[in-house]
Amino acid sequence: MSGPLVGVLALQGDVREHLAALDRVGAQGRAVRRPEELDGIDALVLPGGESTTMSKLAVAFGLLEPLRALVKGGMPAYGSCAGMIMLADRVLDGRPDQETVGGIDMTVRRNAFGRQVDSFEADLAFAAVADDGRPVHAVFIRAPWVEAVGESVDVLATTPVTGGADRIVAVRQGPLLATSFHPELTGDTRVHAYFVEMVRKGSKA
Repeated sequence: MSGPLVGVLALQGDVREHLAALDRVGAQGRAVRRPEELDGIDALVLPGGESTTMSKLAVAFGLLEPLRALVKGGMPAYGSCAGMIMLADRVLDGRPDQETVGGIDMTVRRNAFGRQVDSFEADLAFAAVADDGRPVHAVFIRAPWVEAVGESVDVLATTPVTGGADRIVAVRQGPLLATSFHPELTGDTRVHAYFVEMVRKGSKA
């Protein structure tokens, strides 16, 4: 039996890496640049990149409203880095005209960890995907963090910040998953496998 068909928003960002990771965990990937390419997909991936550019292009290509409708209708979606921002209901430090797909009851701070030169890597305790006890090696590039979540949002992973409290970097709300970091860049496919399993199980927590 073939795996689920997962559309990867291909307007900007690390699209190829997500498509490769999905292939390795048994899903079929489809690059999505036009509304008609959403037809027939089982799930969505919103990749890392630059969230304001992604937002503008989604509007320009007529994709924003169809994406919102699919997420509101219960389609599973996973967002990494900029994709996390796109799935957030509320964004801090974004452009005044920045729009999101929304769906996760969270407040995300854009570029919270700093600029490109402040990019870093860390090993995370991520119990949902690390059932063998191995940490998830996470790559943070101009990454957001989650400032606050609603009651229906599960916090899956946090990372410490120098001189401050641990920050939320992975969340799930029903069929929606988001990470501040880029698992598609590490060769570790456990986050993608977790998402594909969510799709296969009909998004049941």
